[in-house]
Amino acid sequence: MVDLTRFIEHTILKPDTTIKDVRRICEEAQQYKFAGVCVPPLYVRDACRVLGEDRRVRVVTVVGFPMGYTAIPAKSEEIKRAIDEGADDIDAVINIAAVKSENWNHVERDIEAIARATHMRGRTLKLILECGLLDEAEIRKLSDIAKAAEVKWLKTGTGFHNKPATADMVRLLRTIAPETMRIKAAGGIRNTRDAEAIIAAGADRIGASASLEIIGVKSA
Repeated sequence: MVDLTRFIEHTILKPDTTIKDVRRICEEAQQYKFAGVCVPPLYVRDACRVLGEDRRVRVVTVVGFPMGYTAIPAKSEEIKRAIDEGADDIDAVINIAAVKSENWNHVERDIEAIARATHMRGRTLKLILECGLLDEAEIRKLSDIAKAAEVKWLKTGTGFHNKPATADMVRLLRTIAPETMRIKAAGGIRNTRDAEAIIAAGADRIGASASLEIIGVKSA
């Protein structure tokens, strides 16, 4: 049986997220030994404080979220701020609008800037593609750009556009992406069966707000 806890980033990204919510998911992540917590940028410092300096749970936050069309300098500044406040991982949304406009010049500059801002500070970047809004040709091209920018992780989506992660999405990414690139699935993963199917398809990490349900624990 797969140990699901080591795959899960316990996530809370609702617009009405409170500091109490953040403290709760950090404490749950410590208790159940989840791989990480994913919190809004506002709460990175608080999550780090709750988890402590010697934390084993990674602190993840989002950039350009959830639309992706934020200006490149703004994304770079978001990354710098998040890392200064203690984030271990940056989950950044590509410029989906630029992809759909076939403005690949802008897409390349966007991804290169995101990667540079993250890597030069020694942190991990997960590039959010929003697979449910893209076709296979677009995903292939984005994978090539990500590889050139030395991005190590691709993520299926934000979970905010009614496009939940599926095993098929993960399988496609696993087929397209280089073997060295890892995959995070996020959005709409709410039970053990779906989580196990997504991991079997090739996911290395799962972002979920229903983490306790996935591992079979009743939430309070």
